Amino acid sequence: MLAAPLQPHDITLPRFPPVQLTKDTSSQPSPREIAQSWLDRFTAVLSSGDASRLNAVLHEDSWWRDHVALSFDLRTLHGLPAITSFLSPILSSVNLRPLSLAAEGQAYAPSIVKLPDLEWIQSIFTFETSTGRGRGFLRLAQDETGVWKAHMLYTALDELKGHEETTGTRRSHGGQNSSLGGNWFERRQRTYGFTESEPTALIIGAGQAGLNLAARLQALGVSTLIVDRQTRVGDNWRSRYRTLVTHDPVTYAHMSYLPFPSNWPLYTPKDKLGDWFEAYASLMELNIWLSSSVTSAKYSSSSKSWTVDITKADGSKRSLHPSQLILATGHSGEPRIPSFPGQDTFTGTIYHGSTHKDATPESANGKKVLVVGTGNSGHDIAQNYHEAGAAAVTMLQRSGTYVLQAEKGGHMLHAGTYDETGPPTEAADLYSQSLPLPVQFAFGRNLTASIAEAEKENLEGLRKAGFAVDFGLDGSGLFRKYMTKGGGYYIDVGCSSLITSGKIKLVRCEKGIAAFEPNGVRLADGTFVDADVVVLATGYDNMRTSCRKILGDEIADNVTDVWDLDDEGELNGMWRPSGHPGFWYMGGNLALCRIYSKFLALQIKAAEVGLGVEKEI
Repeated sequence: MLAAPLQPHDITLPRFPPVQLTKDTSSQPSPREIAQSWLDRFTAVLSSGDASRLNAVLHEDSWWRDHVALSFDLRTLHGLPAITSFLSPILSSVNLRPLSLAAEGQAYAPSIVKLPDLEWIQSIFTFETSTGRGRGFLRLAQDETGVWKAHMLYTALDELKGHEETTGTRRSHGGQNSSLGGNWFERRQRTYGFTESEPTALIIGAGQAGLNLAARLQALGVSTLIVDRQTRVGDNWRSRYRTLVTHDPVTYAHMSYLPFPSNWPLYTPKDKLGDWFEAYASLMELNIWLSSSVTSAKYSSSSKSWTVDITKADGSKRSLHPSQLILATGHSGEPRIPSFPGQDTFTGTIYHGSTHKDATPESANGKKVLVVGTGNSGHDIAQNYHEAGAAAVTMLQRSGTYVLQAEKGGHMLHAGTYDETGPPTEAADLYSQSLPLPVQFAFGRNLTASIAEAEKENLEGLRKAGFAVDFGLDGSGLFRKYMTKGGGYYIDVGCSSLITSGKIKLVRCEKGIAAFEPNGVRLADGTFVDADVVVLATGYDNMRTSCRKILGDEIADNVTDVWDLDDEGELNGMWRPSGHPGFWYMGGNLALCRIYSKFLALQIKAAEVGLGVEKEI
């Protein structure tokens, strides 16, 4: 039985009898034979259409995570009663049919996995449903009687039957030596301009979220247009502060269909990434209107379509009527900019970290800088000012921050999965999503402890400098912070050593700034910090605030909040039904955009062909 959770989604992993197998398969079955036997029994239960029989193949305390295969949504079901209740009314119509285990030599073929206090047999398997095909991941453990049952099961849709992607053997012809209909360039110009048609899907934002999703949708035959207010694709990265480099390694950050070259740097400078986005958009033949803005959007329940007014680069206006509208402006919303008493009396400069471009010697020399916030941006900005020659740089920390070093803990996060020794990216993606998020958080405790041991010297130095190190709820580390808060951590690329050496000062005050004074700020504990420049690296609001700003109150009032976890343990709002028909959120880091763009594209395609179920308003 699970222990009572301390916080939502805190769990205690169960213990099962250790796997006792020998290499002599004549006396004991192999992992493959055990997995195949279970798959056969699972198939028989599913074929019966009787969900009450699942107790023969699933543990009482089992988990089933499903991405779009059983319902056109992202679901996590915990416990046999919840799984049975969910499947009972749909089991016959879904017609889930397991097919085969991963072959020997393939990634994640049947094998024994041994972890601290937990062992299982795992394998990728393929399946079909009445509407599609997909891949799953099974983890089997013996019950007290020795029967092998699934403790954790994952099913993920890969394609819709009759609506497969135009990839591989289904790739498009590409053209022929004929003038009928125009050559490729002429056809491309007509498609890009939507002079003879309208897009089915309209995406707002041409960052990694919009680009990945557009590529996926077009591969599914969904006519798609992206609109972006920037003048070039990639400017959403080029316009960020000068020293920015991605904190995720390239092996984790590939985009859909087009991985980074093998000689690409491990960490990508922002301008180089912007150039990659621009090349990606061209190579994938994505339709993008730049220097264009959405000025209004209204939804018609009767026609199940939108009326979206767009002002284009040349000042002209266009009204489009897509059936699907996707907000892909990033997983965060508007900058969170607090105001303080006495702010108008401050003689220096105050600005939010989102507008930081660069601390030059001219702007930093002789200045005393206070950076409010100790997340990634706060650290990067503080380091930037120090290196530019500021007279003093101080960081204000209100609450604990999780810190891991990119060159140590960062590699440990992805070791064996997203590194040069890992499996193909598609298999790694399936594996990485196959565990329910609460289970991933629980496993994160051991990994976080291992990272802390490897980075002991850095952490001790930070503590001596007065820095509050926080390892996240339940000690689960970075991933939980990202998936629940979207921040609260720093992937160290150089600033921690500046703090531990005293080159960047630190002040801590839980209640933060009480008021501004002409020459600095007064903290809530009475401490005065002398400052000429105050940078508010105070984060961002919920993405719903971007929806409200761009699309108005009527739509924003009918959608859900975005990010953090729902009761089941899936992200609120993102990559799934938003609460408003025909409206979707798309965002996240490069890897999550690659992974979840597929699931969102499949939901949109399903809605277009009459398979998805959408909420009416």
